[in-house]
Amino acid sequence: MENSSKQWRFEGNKRLNSASAISVRGVLDLVIGNLSTDDLRPTIPLGNGDPSQFACFRTSTTAEEAIVDAVHSAKYNGYAPTVGVLSARRAIANYLNRDLPYKLSADDIYVTSGCLQAIEVALAAINRPGANILLPRPGFTFYESRAAYEHLQVRHFDLLPARGWEVDVDAIEALADDNTVAIVIINPGNPCGSVYSYDHLKMVAETARKLGILVIADEVYGHLTFGSAPFVPMGIFGSIVPVLSLGSISKRWVVPGWRLGWLVTSDPNGILQKSGAFSISPLILQPSFRERFPKSWRIQRMISFQK
Repeated sequence: MENSSKQWRFEGNKRLNSASAISVRGVLDLVIGNLSTDDLRPTIPLGNGDPSQFACFRTSTTAEEAIVDAVHSAKYNGYAPTVGVLSARRAIANYLNRDLPYKLSADDIYVTSGCLQAIEVALAAINRPGANILLPRPGFTFYESRAAYEHLQVRHFDLLPARGWEVDVDAIEALADDNTVAIVIINPGNPCGSVYSYDHLKMVAETARKLGILVIADEVYGHLTFGSAPFVPMGIFGSIVPVLSLGSISKRWVVPGWRLGWLVTSDPNGILQKSGAFSISPLILQPSFRERFPKSWRIQRMISFQK
């Protein structure tokens, strides 16, 4: 039957198309597509850690049994709080507290669908008209794609290969202006594998404080380090600068398909609560009353969890 509509009123979202083009998978597909078909040598994939596809990566039986027990308990089949089940948030807080000089509570934890949703929530929460964010180069490409979706301007600072891929702190100060709201630090580094020292991270924290911006610390590879360099969580410096710490169980526990991550407010001085108010749900970031922030802080949108 011929459709009577002369013109359809919907079309694809061009903003989503441009944002989705920026991805690790997209770069990998580009590389694979340019391999010579005449070269008969086998290709060895070095970027895989999927426990379902590679037998050398096996999820702990203890973790698997815990999931089975949770399902059999019939306690977790209903709607969960938007910020996550209380027992899970307490467990995440207790786990992270091992490395911190102060104590997180369940109220500091927001459970997300993997670390990707934690990135989405963090960027949406700090965004405002004209805002910009400082991202590392090279870095994890999802930050660029999500920033494009949010219409959040990106400014790149270089990582220095001659100094173990450390942050170019001088470049940060040169890039930032009155519209800069945050800097992203990925530690342990993706894709460079760098592990930042205590002194270097403290320097980054002090620079962010000087600029009046918060730090988004992507620590999805936390404690997956080799050699003598220990993992130092950015949250240690929460008393210097507010930190949004992002993580998940995907990498360290070899369960990327379980999609459980977290966003943590590492802020013992309560700057985030004093600076503004936001209610967060998995689908909606609903702004409430906007207050003028202290002159020393240019973070225009902050997070408070409503339960």
